[in-house]
Amino acid sequence: MAPPDNDVLWARSLHCSLGGTEALSGVSVGVREGEILAVTGPRGSGKTTLLRCLSGELPVRKGEIWFNSAPVHTLPPAGRERLRRERFGWIGPEPGLVPELTAWENTALPLLLRGTPHRAARTAAVEWLDRLDIGACARTRPHGLTHAQRQRVAVARALAAGPAVLFADEPTAALHRADGAQVLRTLTAAARSHGITVLLATHDDEVAALADRTVTLLDGRRAGSVPPASGAEGVAACSLSV
Repeated sequence: MAPPDNDVLWARSLHCSLGGTEALSGVSVGVREGEILAVTGPRGSGKTTLLRCLSGELPVRKGEIWFNSAPVHTLPPAGRERLRRERFGWIGPEPGLVPELTAWENTALPLLLRGTPHRAARTAAVEWLDRLDIGACARTRPHGLTHAQRQRVAVARALAAGPAVLFADEPTAALHRADGAQVLRTLTAAARSHGITVLLATHDDEVAALADRTVTLLDGRRAGSVPPASGAEGVAACSLSV
């Protein structure tokens, strides 16, 4: 089955096991270009696993993943790594900054690793730090920043690289509500203005409300899907309506 033409990212019947446990059981999903899609569900429902599979970080045991109508599931590890470096961005619940680097250096790091000239990488990094109201701390190392500030740097780092798809896994889970709300408003506004597709994993209904559309996981399946009969492959229906 070919992926729909209007889906920048499309997956069919994904199965993935972690530690001998079935983490995803026949999940299918499609995401349109420039869409913000919230992946919701309780903790342990498979949200992070789905994002890791779609981004190519975690190989699937069965199923298909397509990015811009090109297969991801058949790529070797080096090909998936190149895709994550050049076309995808990732924001997790923890900033994951390099402690020896300043805020702007952390933000520019993906660009520098890609071969962007130093001056251009620094300019882009500082611009994104300014947009996230953290520009005054551009020369500060992570130990001199609050947790909320470090997370803003992580968001700037992901956006400065100009990803086609941004995977945001509970990006404000560790922040106070007011700080988290500000970070999310900036993230979603930047994504919309730059046409970036966003997959936002969250268990918070208020966060999910910022998205264009929501899919819900429960025990590794799309909510409402029927568990497969013995020996049959479970395929969750893929709804593309907003």
